[in-house]
Amino acid sequence: MVFPPLDSPQWHQPLRAFALGMSAVRWTILSAVLFVTYIGIGALAHDTQFSLAWALLATLLVWAGPAQIILISTLASGASAVQSAIAVTVSAIRLFPMVVAVLPMMRTPQTKRRQLVLVAHFTAVTLWVECYRFLPHVPRNRRIAFVHGLGSGLALIGLVATAIGYELAANLTQTLGAAILLLTPLAFLFSTARNSRELSDIVALILGLLLFPIAAKLDSGVDILISGVVAGTIAYGVHRWRART
Repeated sequence: MVFPPLDSPQWHQPLRAFALGMSAVRWTILSAVLFVTYIGIGALAHDTQFSLAWALLATLLVWAGPAQIILISTLASGASAVQSAIAVTVSAIRLFPMVVAVLPMMRTPQTKRRQLVLVAHFTAVTLWVECYRFLPHVPRNRRIAFVHGLGSGLALIGLVATAIGYELAANLTQTLGAAILLLTPLAFLFSTARNSRELSDIVALILGLLLFPIAAKLDSGVDILISGVVAGTIAYGVHRWRART
């Protein structure tokens, strides 16, 4: 995507920055992955006997594919609303570091906390990845408006895909639905690899992939957490060692 220069008059209006943010969804492959993923989520909501209105509201309010799958699965299995809420909240903890990383990229001394609420809500894997790509080309005082547009565009894609998946559920086989949902972790993996520029990032990614099969043999239920913590700790050690030499 070609952005106007940082000092261009096109950035003077917040509405223009919002529109550029919405149009940016056309320039990321993750929009296609998001679309296909939410087709699968819409189909899952249909198969578990939830209404289309409920599925659309869940997409808009939860705004995290894995968390939405947890919500649908736990409620469909008979869990209470409180139990489902706890499960979704625990799964959402993974997004906290992304929010912490994204918010400083757009905050100014004049920024009020209420202006960041919607940004924090929109921050999931797709927006987190693309903020690192798009925001350096956006003036800091227009980044909040730009991210509002980007998040709104991504949410619109999710809502449309949820509705399409819900209506197609009768013709979507279980195998195809599972394959579609697999695109989410694959997209995250490829996006992380694409954005790994420091040696420590590469070490963490490669070690995490290599250690996961070993951690899975422990049958602990937290194999991803174990492999991630070990790989990240080693990568941090490599980073500190390189900083000293």
